[in-house]
Amino acid sequence: MSTHAKQKRLTTASIRAMKGRDRVVCLTAYTTPIARLLDPHCDLLLVGDSLGMVLYGMDTTVGVTLDMMAAHGLAVVRGAERACVIVDLPFGSYQVSKERAFLSALRLMQETGCDGVKLEGGEEMAETVEFLVARGIPVFGHVGLMPQLVNTAGGFRSMGHSDAEAEKIRRDAAAIEQAGAFALVIEGTVEPLAREITASLSVPTIGIGASVACDGQVLVVDDVLGLFDGFKPKFVKRFAELGPVVSSAVQSYALEVRDGRFPAHEHTFQPRKR
Repeated sequence: MSTHAKQKRLTTASIRAMKGRDRVVCLTAYTTPIARLLDPHCDLLLVGDSLGMVLYGMDTTVGVTLDMMAAHGLAVVRGAERACVIVDLPFGSYQVSKERAFLSALRLMQETGCDGVKLEGGEEMAETVEFLVARGIPVFGHVGLMPQLVNTAGGFRSMGHSDAEAEKIRRDAAAIEQAGAFALVIEGTVEPLAREITASLSVPTIGIGASVACDGQVLVVDDVLGLFDGFKPKFVKRFAELGPVVSSAVQSYALEVRDGRFPAHEHTFQPRKR
């Protein structure tokens, strides 16, 4: 029997303790193979409802279901040994009541083995966050641009340009921290405001289209790898261009199939010699 204990994943408490000490590295993940590739390098893997757009071809995240999040959450947890795994609560699964939010979060925690859930919202969701945390559900907050509210926000746009909008985001961030969230995402928010909010909070802020001053950063992994050919936001930096590599590989495969060069002898099974 091995004498080495299985490595434990980072906890939400571990992520919170990184505030002011270490930058939090976060990426989205939706499948087991990708989670295994990201895990050694990331502190937090987010099973984002962005999977609706990245994997399912949706125009927004609004159509993502709890079933989808549970299936992909389980897949990512299977591939994670080190990173803390957080799963998004999809649109409609938590806004009706704090009790509904608890049942949705409970399902994700039980069915996937994830370390916590993420939900969007500020002051209006603070009571729900407090309710979940008091009942053992770690919560990752999300303020600024909130993709689930795209239909009422007038589309995907940067936030915090007006004094009123900036003040609302400040209040949102403070409310979610006070409600007990272990960290929060600041998305699509003007840089000085994201910097200011980060300095004002005692929990880590994870920026996406926010500020380098945030305590960590998150991007959609398909954007990072150049695999998603949809809308490319200003805040995305592609660290690889794998889309053309995949296309070229498939083109070579197709040519060899059509020319009768694949499969070759070494790719087939031959009768055993008697």
